[in-house]
Amino acid sequence: MPEELTISTISKEHEIVLLQQMKLIRRFEEKAAEMYSKSKIRGFLHLCIGEEAVPVGVINSLSQHDYILCTYREHGHALARGISSGKVMAEMFGKIQGCCKGRGGSMHLFDKSKNFFGGNAIVGGHLPMAVGMALAQKKQKADAITCCFFGEGAVAEGEFHEAMNLAALWKLPVLMVCENNQYAMGTAIQFTHASIDIAAKGRANGIESMEVDGMDVKVVENAAKFGIGYIRTHKKPFFLICQTYRFRAHSMFDAELYRSKAEVEEWKRRDPIILLQNELLLKNQITVSDIKMMDQEIEAEINAAVDFAEAGTYESTTDLSKYTYSEI
Repeated sequence: MPEELTISTISKEHEIVLLQQMKLIRRFEEKAAEMYSKSKIRGFLHLCIGEEAVPVGVINSLSQHDYILCTYREHGHALARGISSGKVMAEMFGKIQGCCKGRGGSMHLFDKSKNFFGGNAIVGGHLPMAVGMALAQKKQKADAITCCFFGEGAVAEGEFHEAMNLAALWKLPVLMVCENNQYAMGTAIQFTHASIDIAAKGRANGIESMEVDGMDVKVVENAAKFGIGYIRTHKKPFFLICQTYRFRAHSMFDAELYRSKAEVEEWKRRDPIILLQNELLLKNQITVSDIKMMDQEIEAEINAAVDFAEAGTYESTTDLSKYTYSEI
């Protein structure tokens, strides 16, 4: 961790916002799993339960002008970016009221108005896209950066090394964020990487790299702010690795035979929501009554999102060829 990094004091109000956003993501994901079991959501579904601190901490550090690219485990990122829970749920239901008119589904959330560019299903496939976007920002002299989220599984892909090399070579304004949840699908990191020091792979390309506790939203936010400041000041890329953990299986099809229940329970002791909530309670910055009210408001929002998705409409089969060719 660079010596320049200091954990800045944040306001009580902002800490409560961070807690509220993580709770919203958690409840949304739980409801999504319920809707999947009822066949309301089809196809694949990848939940980020346990990892909420990473998207919330990083995205709260970005400006609205910055670009964001994600993996297929991106519901939390979309919500943290401000895409409404109703639009996200409707998209997952395949309804035209969704953020992609029902054509993207769970793995391809996208909202240009939020500079949120997916939702990419190919592991590592969006890293070169992030480099291209950052190159465009540099050539346009835009006061913005590109933030690219990916898992440690993508670090073993060729695109990672190509993207990091070009980002460093061309001195691009890109924040690379590795969400290291310890398992690339069902394979532990020590079985996919000869060296599990992921930060070293960034430094090997001459990129300033930092590894932090991805279960602490305030640590993540401070690290992201540092990285973003570094990019804007030095006009160079930055690599942030967040050590996190998903409490649920890789996807709803995953039998989860590759890790023990004891390991999962051990990580759950560091639940990012409980950690922040307990801290706020201990500092008397929030009460049990406040938490109850917050939970009720979130529950109402999620139920409204489901109602919105349920009431939505499917695209007509007469429009199946629409968007196949550009109308420009």
